[in-house]
Amino acid sequence: MAAPRVRAIIFDIGQVLVRLDVSAAMAGLAEHAPLAPQEVWSAIREHPRWQDWQEGRLSPRDWHRLLSERLSVRMGFDQFCEVWNRALRPEPLIREQLLANLSKSCQLAVLSNTDPLHVAHLEANFPLLRHFPHRNYSCVVGASKPRARIYSEALRKCGASAPEALYIDDVPAYAEAARSLGMPAIVFESPLQLESALAALGLPF
Repeated sequence: MAAPRVRAIIFDIGQVLVRLDVSAAMAGLAEHAPLAPQEVWSAIREHPRWQDWQEGRLSPRDWHRLLSERLSVRMGFDQFCEVWNRALRPEPLIREQLLANLSKSCQLAVLSNTDPLHVAHLEANFPLLRHFPHRNYSCVVGASKPRARIYSEALRKCGASAPEALYIDDVPAYAEAARSLGMPAIVFESPLQLESALAALGLPF
């Protein structure tokens, strides 16, 4: 039996569409904290409210307050937001024309583990998102990868069944979570590798 036609393509954002430079944000925070940048990142990732922040159960001002306490940082909220968003590099990873071409034959969606500050920055500063009518952010959905709920929400918005939706992520575990739900998936390694994988599936780009 032939594989179902791909009707939707769901992209991760960080390190797939948008370059990440977490070290830039951590270095900025470390300038105001008695910690090295790597220690700052560890303290953030190990914060007991990290998942709440990623899944939308904390406001940006609450997150600023909690991190200021944990890192002994004295930094105003606006400055904190600017430093936090340094993790998102302005140069896109893939050609915007590729997205424009894919959107002619498929529904396009993004699916990302991310927070309210990064979402606001992405929406305001990354024009490539105009190619994605369906946007699934963990802080809006209230669930993060690899939980099935966030993938199911993306499928619902696209109006596609799992076998009809191609998922693209740079994290193998997240691609595998999509496959476990019946979605074909590509582990992103480079723009050239992605284009080769799309060509193999017969997708116009």
